Amino acid sequence: MRSAAIFAFRLASYLLFLASFAWLFAFVGDFWLPLTVDRGRAASSLGEALAVDVGWFVLFGLQHSTMARARVKARLLRVVPPELERSLFVLVSALLVMLLLWQWRPLPAVVWDVQATPWRPLLVGLYLAGWLQLLASSFFIDHFALFGLRDATPTPLGTPYLYRYVRHPLYLGLLVAVWATPFMTVGHALFALGMTTYTLIGVRFEERDLVRHFGPAYRDYQSRVPMLLPFRIRR
Repeated sequence: MRSAAIFAFRLASYLLFLASFAWLFAFVGDFWLPLTVDRGRAASSLGEALAVDVGWFVLFGLQHSTMARARVKARLLRVVPPELERSLFVLVSALLVMLLLWQWRPLPAVVWDVQATPWRPLLVGLYLAGWLQLLASSFFIDHFALFGLRDATPTPLGTPYLYRYVRHPLYLGLLVAVWATPFMTVGHALFALGMTTYTLIGVRFEERDLVRHFGPAYRDYQSRVPMLLPFRIRR
């Protein structure tokens, strides 16, 4: 019974992650849905829109960064079985993403509108490629453990495929996806800026945890491979 309950919770968390991922894909791309980055709940003022949008981003960023830290994990393990700690993180993260998308207030002023060929198809292609890279990067490591469907297996540091060129191809895919659009509004730019800020802050904390976990092997990896961009900027 305990094993069945654990698997049911893991599966429910994973399915909620898939739902939030699909919604995020359609939301940022302004596809199909009545509530997207450019369509939906109109704010009564610019101040309301900024307060709601930025507020939900801050809440999501705080949850995502704090729950991933070793100290917070240790406290959670006092009340949550170890098998469910990752699934709980995935569940709460997915719920907050969905709440962010549901409560989003569009800001429809146009920043750019690219109609010319080949630039418009190129930007759409980059958008799709960003999401594909994000998803593929999770499978290059351990997708089902990453999203809580099974236990993570301790392994030495590996650098498969895209991880040979950037240390965080998953985050790079996300950044490409939120910025690559032929039709950029102020609201879309705010959403992209929020995701970028969250990513740049979160990746610093993650790097610190990875150094603590892998030690000199990860420090050597840092010295050889760029963090997000597949090239180094010379000072």
